Amino acid sequence: MKNEELKIFAPATIANVSCGFDVLGLALDNVGDEMLIRKVAKKGVTITKIIGQDLPLETHNNVAGVAALALLAETESDFGFEIEIDKRIKPGSGIGSSAASSAGAVWAINKLLGNPFNSTDLVRFAMEGERLATGVAHADNVAPALFGGFTLVRSYNPLDIISINTPSKLYATVIHPQIEVKTSDAREILKTNIPLKDAIKQWGNVGGLISGLYTEDYELIGRSLEDYIIEPIRSILIPAFDPVKNKSLNAGALGCGISGSGPSIFALSKGKETALKVAEAMKSVYEKVGIEYDVHVSKVNKQGIKEL
Repeated sequence: MKNEELKIFAPATIANVSCGFDVLGLALDNVGDEMLIRKVAKKGVTITKIIGQDLPLETHNNVAGVAALALLAETESDFGFEIEIDKRIKPGSGIGSSAASSAGAVWAINKLLGNPFNSTDLVRFAMEGERLATGVAHADNVAPALFGGFTLVRSYNPLDIISINTPSKLYATVIHPQIEVKTSDAREILKTNIPLKDAIKQWGNVGGLISGLYTEDYELIGRSLEDYIIEPIRSILIPAFDPVKNKSLNAGALGCGISGSGPSIFALSKGKETALKVAEAMKSVYEKVGIEYDVHVSKVNKQGIKEL
């Protein structure tokens, strides 16, 4: 068997991006998991090692295992795969921990098989990992991990993923308080009915954000990074959310919101210098809160998953 193993980097992601609940996401450049996927004679999928986090090795209880099995169910390969995960994204951090493992597994297996599936197929398989992790097969984290850059999930049925232009000077700053917010819990508190006036504002912002990304109009991007529907409810789960947002905007961020289901908070900025100032502003709030945190400053990753 040639090309028997692949070592890959699977990026962290920011989902929702304020106004795009379950449909918008972007990939980060310098935060992510490393994975080793090996072709073996024994059929099926085995998780042989996980370092960094205490996660299940049983294939059916592991998001990477479940996603990989979904892919293999549509092939007729007479061999199997072993997966090792160096888990550098903490589960429950709000930056796509389960998505990185799910997307990384299917991307690498597809490559080892000679790329029989396209990126949209891979999103579909990786969504099964998300279903295991959160109870909902959402694509707004796995899509940017697999496609790179910004992605829009235009439709779930049928699945239709659109790559969106990524402005060259756009940087993300993410602060991750060391508390866990489970996506399943964060979904339970959401309202199922929303006022029409809020929905109209949100649609306008999604359109504005997409337009701003294509035209590289940073001010329009900033004006569109407003969430009238999810953030007012979920922000109560995140310590010092409002002060972090206010200080980030004062430091020059284009916009600031909840990354995924939280507790991470993200800001987008024009240029690295501003993104670093925003990082200092976020830290200044959390120094007083007394909760440990990590801060990441990253260019938007246009490539997505890559071979190491």
